[in-house]
Amino acid sequence: MDLVLNVADQYFFTPYVYPASWPEDEALRQILGLLVVTNIGAAVLYLGLGCLSYYFIFDHNLMKHPQFLPNQVRREIKYAMSSLPCISIPTVALFFAEVRGYSKLYDRVDDFALGWPGLILSMVSFLFFTDMCIYWIHRFLHHRLIYKYFHKPHHVWKIPTPFASHAFHPVDGFLQGLPYHVYPFLFPLHKVLYLGLYVFVNIWTVSIHDGDYRVPSQLVEVINGSAHHTDHHLFFDYNYGQYFTLWDRIGGSYRYPSALQGKGPHDCIRKLLAQGKLSNGTNGHMDNSDKAQKHE
Repeated sequence: MDLVLNVADQYFFTPYVYPASWPEDEALRQILGLLVVTNIGAAVLYLGLGCLSYYFIFDHNLMKHPQFLPNQVRREIKYAMSSLPCISIPTVALFFAEVRGYSKLYDRVDDFALGWPGLILSMVSFLFFTDMCIYWIHRFLHHRLIYKYFHKPHHVWKIPTPFASHAFHPVDGFLQGLPYHVYPFLFPLHKVLYLGLYVFVNIWTVSIHDGDYRVPSQLVEVINGSAHHTDHHLFFDYNYGQYFTLWDRIGGSYRYPSALQGKGPHDCIRKLLAQGKLSNGTNGHMDNSDKAQKHE
């Protein structure tokens, strides 16, 4: 994160915000700078990726589903934008530790003994490490003693849109993002690759909420895509994984996507339309949002 902070200092903070007498490497200045950069970056990634996915990928027919809530998109955005600043506070603490040199992030490929093969290995290990950690954190958040306090707000969205991707309770959002920030304190990772993976993580998080079920058929049993995660929102106790189905299989929580069996949200909408229970021009909101949470 020091790469981003250095750019922000060079082109914004130093010439326009802070007095010249305040050193760029002073701790308080770095914390304030990281708070600004993190909050702006998170909002830009969330709203930018969310809008792109919502307008160009998300199938708006899903908004006709009976469990799609009134004003849901606006509610998702409002909840996410109110949570992100809270999530940023502990996240900035970890970024600050990185900037102060306590992590194993490195600047040049030559700085790592394994060179380019090590760079590729670290990318693969990052994905498998974070997938494993998120699986168990996510499953822990579903424990009956924890769920209603932190994770339940995210499950209000039974038929999620891309904007539901970051609509978490702050504690939930931070815990599920924690493995990404812990990794570079445990394992060597190139700084540019770390930033690239951070963007990728946000893209993936949006993608599994976009209602687009186009994971290649050969990879459906391996990749945890939108179809898998839609079933997680609908059926609650399945498909906790982030990228892969590995830990769901190990943990006995894997469910083959209902959408790929002709029993998904689109199939429900087609059936209701055929029965004349939905209008082609409007969505099928339930009047009582409790119906959308009946199994919780």
